[in-house]
Amino acid sequence: MASPGSRAFAVAGLLAANAACVANEHVDAWTPTGVSSPQFESHAAFDPQSGDFYFVRSSPKFEGWRILVSHCEAAGWSAPQSLPFAGDGVEADPWFTPDGKTLYFISTRSSDGTRRKDLDIWRVERGVDGRWGEPQRLPGPVNSAGNEWFPRVAADGWLYFGSNRPGGYGKTDIWRAREENGHWVAENAGPAINGPGDEYEPLPAPDGSWMLVEGDDRLYRVPRVGNGWGKREKLPAEININGSEIGAAFSPSGRTVMFSRDTKSPLSGEFFVWHVGTAEAWPPRCPGS
Repeated sequence: MASPGSRAFAVAGLLAANAACVANEHVDAWTPTGVSSPQFESHAAFDPQSGDFYFVRSSPKFEGWRILVSHCEAAGWSAPQSLPFAGDGVEADPWFTPDGKTLYFISTRSSDGTRRKDLDIWRVERGVDGRWGEPQRLPGPVNSAGNEWFPRVAADGWLYFGSNRPGGYGKTDIWRAREENGHWVAENAGPAINGPGDEYEPLPAPDGSWMLVEGDDRLYRVPRVGNGWGKREKLPAEININGSEIGAAFSPSGRTVMFSRDTKSPLSGEFFVWHVGTAEAWPPRCPGS
């Protein structure tokens, strides 16, 4: 076990590194032909196995969410198509496990013959033949009678998500869940992340050193401190421009973040790339785009 002094030194180093990253941050638009449209594009997810691009497209008013997929072809990104397992409700927030074998998402699709009104967390497994299986709705206490959003698995195995279920610190909170001895347990992620307002999109960094949180129409950085989370800090104005920033996704290295912003133009919601620190070649380039 590390001594209090070594832990303090490690925390100081992390905070210094975070400060250096903030100083180097810059944001660029990412509007590839075939993906960018007058509709609202958001919630990016690159398939680790195929390189396909999954994302959510909705109306300019951010209504009617559907998950679409585009393939990189010789002429660029293909016309987006619905997923083979698309359901009969709204669906959003796709996220791949690093090995690409599992995809998490949220949906109001029918379950057990009943059309659901609330958003629940689902996951689908990929078979050895590369085909997706039948999506499965996660049980309680992961899902509740309220809405669940943005399921993301952290490096330590906890599944983080947003929910407006009762028992939180505010209107909506970040919660987390994991399987223990064959059953699920769920708990609030705590007051360092959650406040009296709305927190709904948690994105743990690939290495577990910090978390990006969407709440109160702003993006926040929350550092990992020991086995818990430190005080959240609002990201700078270059990122939080108009309060519409949403649906963040990390590159595999964690050095780059893609998110969406309502441009308040005919293009509506578009993708932007935030270079957290040292620039890298991400998102993957499609030669024809």
